[in-house]
Amino acid sequence: MTVNRRVAITAILLVLGAVGGEAAVLLGTPMPWMLGSLTLCAVIAMVLRPKPLEGYSFPKNFRVGFVALIGVMIGAQVTPALFQQAGQLVWTLTALAVFLILCFVGNYVMFRRVGGYDAPTAFFSSSPGGLLESILMGEASGADSRVLIAQQYLRIVLVITLVPLALSLWLGVPVGSAAGLELTTGGAAVGVSEVLITLVAAAVGLGLARLIKLPAAQLTGPMLVAAAATLTGVLEMQLPVWMIAVAQIVIGVSLGIRFQGLEPALLRRSIGLAALTVGYMLALAGIFATALTSVTGIPALTLVIAFAPGGVAEMSLVALSLAANPALVSLHHILRILMTVAALGIVMRFMGFDAPKDR
Repeated sequence: MTVNRRVAITAILLVLGAVGGEAAVLLGTPMPWMLGSLTLCAVIAMVLRPKPLEGYSFPKNFRVGFVALIGVMIGAQVTPALFQQAGQLVWTLTALAVFLILCFVGNYVMFRRVGGYDAPTAFFSSSPGGLLESILMGEASGADSRVLIAQQYLRIVLVITLVPLALSLWLGVPVGSAAGLELTTGGAAVGVSEVLITLVAAAVGLGLARLIKLPAAQLTGPMLVAAAATLTGVLEMQLPVWMIAVAQIVIGVSLGIRFQGLEPALLRRSIGLAALTVGYMLALAGIFATALTSVTGIPALTLVIAFAPGGVAEMSLVALSLAANPALVSLHHILRILMTVAALGIVMRFMGFDAPKDR
């Protein structure tokens, strides 16, 4: 596929994503720009299957740029109050490790017993984080890559759909509405200079994170640079609401288009198992959040978002839209990925999955 054709298809998809987002806004759905664009592009990819999409993949670097902007906005929310919670974080991070073990074990049993997957496919499908790492390790260990990709993407899609929906029903207002996003700007107009400063911070943070190989570099690097600038008072970083909406559309389109080429039978089976395992993990997250709230005093709303096993960028957007301590939420999700990837490497060797198998 030529570069010009890929750019043209990407532009069309983003326009369609904006249409889906606008429709979701009119319907009053949670996180409308992300979920609306995701839903419409997923339907196009799975049902309509237009020929121009054959051989197409969403530009990775384009998505990374917008995730970096989200990282800056999360870092700008870091305040000294986060460090004052160190005592509570000991409890929450210890609980996170236990939560991940229970997720792995419960998911593995369900994928093996209910889904009938072979051991490697069940194990790597059970991962509550590290989407790319679990797919790459799984493929090298003989897992069924089609099933693995479907289950991992469905995990993220269901979590980022169900969590905002549940929170919207709980709070009585749509999560991620334009009003909610105003928290990132304080409702004030954002000038060109502020936008340029934010863009530079995102680029610098991304470059440094890649240089020292931080996990989730596109998010963590810009986040750390913005946090340092905010805490020291060197810079004030803001983005207009429309740019955050565009970031949601980019993320939604990039996820939705991943469903192209999935066979209906495989998709139906994967959706059923994803609903079962995601329901289990979200129930666990609710139990842990309720217990930890009484111990730490951190609001249950924040803890539910911090433990929900969705994508780092997506769950951070939910936290941003609710002003639910996005820095704390992002910290937990980054550590969730680190713990999960470490567990994948250790357990795959213990279970003998590290030797590639012929399929």
